[in-house]
Amino acid sequence: MTGATASLKTGIWAHAGELAARTPAERNRYVDFLRAVSIALVVTGHWLVAVAYVQGGELKLDDLLHVSPWAQWLTWIFQVMPLFFIVGGYSNGISWESACRSGRGYAAWLAARLKRLVGPVVPLLIAWVVMAMTAAQLGVRPQFIQLGSQMALIPTWFLAVYIMVVVFTPVTYRAWRRFGVASFWGLALVALAVDITAFAFAQSWLRWTNYAFVWLAVHQLGYLWRAGRITGVLQALAWAAAGLAVLLFLVFVSAYPVSMITVPGEAVSNSRPPTLALLALGVFHAGLVLALEAPLRRWLLGARVWTTTVLVNGIIMTVYLWHVTVMVLVIGLANLLGGFGLGLQPATLAWWSTRPVWIAVLAAFLFACVAAFGRFEQGAKSRVASSPPAWQSITGAICVCAALVSLALNGIGAEGVTGIRVGAVILVLAGAGLVLGLPQRVFRS
Repeated sequence: MTGATASLKTGIWAHAGELAARTPAERNRYVDFLRAVSIALVVTGHWLVAVAYVQGGELKLDDLLHVSPWAQWLTWIFQVMPLFFIVGGYSNGISWESACRSGRGYAAWLAARLKRLVGPVVPLLIAWVVMAMTAAQLGVRPQFIQLGSQMALIPTWFLAVYIMVVVFTPVTYRAWRRFGVASFWGLALVALAVDITAFAFAQSWLRWTNYAFVWLAVHQLGYLWRAGRITGVLQALAWAAAGLAVLLFLVFVSAYPVSMITVPGEAVSNSRPPTLALLALGVFHAGLVLALEAPLRRWLLGARVWTTTVLVNGIIMTVYLWHVTVMVLVIGLANLLGGFGLGLQPATLAWWSTRPVWIAVLAAFLFACVAAFGRFEQGAKSRVASSPPAWQSITGAICVCAALVSLALNGIGAEGVTGIRVGAVILVLAGAGLVLGLPQRVFRS
């Protein structure tokens, strides 16, 4: 470890320690802990599921869930995006309550939330524009650029969904205040009706509406948690058991896929678009983690574990957005070095034995990215400026989300002089500019 690296780590830890020491006594530290753990599981899952190997001198890419179907059961552990949305519901509820009490309007509240989500996306996109255009000039085929960038930008898919959930927070929170837990069950029943209609009558297009109903229902669970409607270990375990029972019924009786994430080649996915099975998994996870809340909240009073949690939460968007890009770059570098480290047959005992080393290498590269780009996330959190009007933030959010979904589906590579999909890139940057309030700054200057 170089002196500069050691100094950087010490500085980051010291800063996190200062923030941890200033934590208000009333803060629910378990919320931050679950956010950090869920992102850690997502990162680890992505690093495990993507299979890259060299065969006959040619780089091949596959999916662990396709190579080893038994691994699809592991997605019941690693697919924790529902838990991230539950935590989001808890945090958004607290934040919106605070905004209402202090007299802050929707525009100011939304601008602050969106800046934290959209700000870190800009450097990632610019980096991929530079890499894609450089690769195109070096003669790399557009298909390779498209595939690599598509893999790398997959995390932005869920970010786009979460951004729109944030936009609708005042509506969903009002529904919670008026209808209570019925606001969750109502959305769950609509999601059920969508699945039944879509599958029974072969109307697959209808399933895409469950991006709203399933994820909003999961988000409502965060309000339920915040309101203390799930109290005690027994009640939490009852929710977990109910979620697991529904999940088992859907998989073994109703023939839903086992995997909670998309498996290449399978006709139906539980996550794209989301199904009732993914909602049941979210209920299952919610019950389990709430059953552990009391002892873990006591554990989180420890200085070291809480400082670690604060540190991870301070860079969480950077970690989430860059972790697949890091993997793509490491695979590309290994391939350029003659397939170094990519010679093992996937899913064999030898391959599994090297996964800790693989994850450690990726973690080291990810740390370098966090050191370089984490400042954009910190800047988005600390920036103080007048807020753009709500319509501008919403318009910007829609532009960003539409473009991110397009890039996650199709990648950034394209035929043509530039080698990139210029329209999608411009749409993200324009939307980010609206969210970050750039028009106001230009006119004020």
